[in-house]
Amino acid sequence: MIRPSVIRRILTTDLPVLLIVLLAMGPFAWMVLTSLTPSAQIAQSGVSLSPAGWGVDNYVRLMRQTSFAVNMGHSLIVAVGTVILGLTVSVTAAYAISRFRFAGRKAIMLQFLLVNMFPVVLLILPLFILMRRLGLLDTHLSLILANATVAIPFAVWMLTSYVGAIPKSLDEAAMIDGCSRLMALRRVVLPLAMPGIISTGIYIFITAWNEYLYALTLGGRNVRTVTVAIQTLIGEYQIEWGLLAAGAVVGAMPATLLFLIVQRRLIGGLTQGAVKG
Repeated sequence: MIRPSVIRRILTTDLPVLLIVLLAMGPFAWMVLTSLTPSAQIAQSGVSLSPAGWGVDNYVRLMRQTSFAVNMGHSLIVAVGTVILGLTVSVTAAYAISRFRFAGRKAIMLQFLLVNMFPVVLLILPLFILMRRLGLLDTHLSLILANATVAIPFAVWMLTSYVGAIPKSLDEAAMIDGCSRLMALRRVVLPLAMPGIISTGIYIFITAWNEYLYALTLGGRNVRTVTVAIQTLIGEYQIEWGLLAAGAVVGAMPATLLFLIVQRRLIGGLTQGAVKG
């Protein structure tokens, strides 16, 4: 006979967890099945659950009939540029905040926290006016700067805690040996903080890759990222569900693969930076 404790564990833990997993993975699985089902079959009988009805026609049409590959290139430029700008500013800011005591230090950190509390939609109009006056609309630089407004506050908070966990005596020992402050940062602090920097950079990349609102408002015909390109696949009178699902799968693939490759480092870096300092 099965012991009551086993039955209780199944009812209170295993089944709820299984239900949560199915609810979370169900839409993604359905999207993949839709992308593998030919459009004619979707209109006739719905999504095919049998491998016999699957094919790659939607993916072939996506690459041949649309500029989706070019759009992925735009997204890559924006995401990498946001990572470079965000980490450059965040690392130096985190080092200064964690190593020096100056007037307004707490106010600056509080300001970074408040920026994260504001909805992104509130920043669109000021950024649009600013980019238009600077002549940066429909450029990669405008999207990089806009994404950095969200990425930098979070990165500064994470890296300040991470850099603050590194003993100051290491910096002092390096400067006694003849290093300047910047040399100590580059040769001592950065190697020790590299796990946190990598995890923060990956988070910034994924966030910038999946960003839609800034890309829709500040982009245009010359710079159209993946998220906006997927939206343009929706027609005025009909929706190509197979093509739309294929675009969503291909668009999510780079960020998904990057997360799976560095999942352990990402979670470890974010956790370590969150509990120290």
